[in-house]
Amino acid sequence: GGKASVVIATTGIAPLKLGSEADPHAWQSVANAKIYVVNIRDALAAAAPADAEAFKSKASAYLADLDALEREVREAMAKIPENRRKVISTHNAFGYFAAAYGVEFIAPVGVSTESEASARDVAAIITQIRTARIPAVFMENISDPRLMGRISAETGAKVGGTLYSDSLTGEKGDSPTYIAMVRHNIKALTSALSQ
Repeated sequence: GGKASVVIATTGIAPLKLGSEADPHAWQSVANAKIYVVNIRDALAAAAPADAEAFKSKASAYLADLDALEREVREAMAKIPENRRKVISTHNAFGYFAAAYGVEFIAPVGVSTESEASARDVAAIITQIRTARIPAVFMENISDPRLMGRISAETGAKVGGTLYSDSLTGEKGDSPTYIAMVRHNIKALTSALSQ
């Protein structure tokens, strides 16, 4: 009910499709995160002109950090052979990452993220990994380590651990900031996909 301006932080980002809807996970590309920062900087400067220089200064420093992060991601992905840049992940949140950095994220056949995978689901995943020669698996909805061990043992695919997509950890966790989240995901991916 107020008169505050509404700013769309994603203005200027070409949306990817996730089914028939726009994929909301644009921050998975560092280049897109930089667009968010610029849009937020400009909106804050317009809303509080007296503080515009402070917003611009802080944004410039953060954009420099994001430039360095973008280089880190690209260097890390370049070290992974192209034929090994395939991952099974049950969360369709990495389309922008895939498009920006050349990693293919494949949803497991017939597995819902809403419930624990059944024996049939696990058998389908094993077949899919073998057929597509997928070197790593990140499965949020398989909490039973025995099932993950079976998938790994029967396929040779590494169990990759956790990828953060939609949220950060608490302050003392391994991904308390955006930059920490991206670095965590890069480390998890390179560890799982390296030969």
